Amino acid sequence: MSNAIRLNLLDPRGMKFEAFTPSGHAMILDAAPEMGGNNEGPRPMEVLLVALAGCTAMDVLSILRKKRQPLEGFAMEVRGERASEHPKVYTDIDVLYVVKGNIDPQALVRAIELSVTKYCSVSAMLRKTAYIRYRYRIEPTVPGAEPVEGEYRMEEAPASV
Repeated sequence: MSNAIRLNLLDPRGMKFEAFTPSGHAMILDAAPEMGGNNEGPRPMEVLLVALAGCTAMDVLSILRKKRQPLEGFAMEVRGERASEHPKVYTDIDVLYVVKGNIDPQALVRAIELSVTKYCSVSAMLRKTAYIRYRYRIEPTVPGAEPVEGEYRMEEAPASV
């Protein structure tokens, strides 16, 4: 399998592209109308946050399953703030893991830690320019149990841009 990404312009007058990944999948990218696009697909910088969420989510889920945690649901929210000047890289990113089930908070924190420090290559790349905050909320399924919220903190700060 080739590791090349292919990108084809679909409309010579617009900014709509179809991208093909090495794993055989396709996706549409487009720009906002004020940038010459038709808003028919995500922007590349949005896809970067999707990649971060997907990368760390897959790590955390895999680790929780290996730890035999009773996972009943999983969702994420990722928000990013960008620099005001070009190249407008992400400077601050907030990652929230929302886990449903009677999960041991220490197991979740350890899963996040392993993802952040060892496995998630997208996170490792983005940390070069952005401060990334990793938060979690556990929504227990035991009647009357309260949600547990917390944060995983890394010691390392991003490099200057």
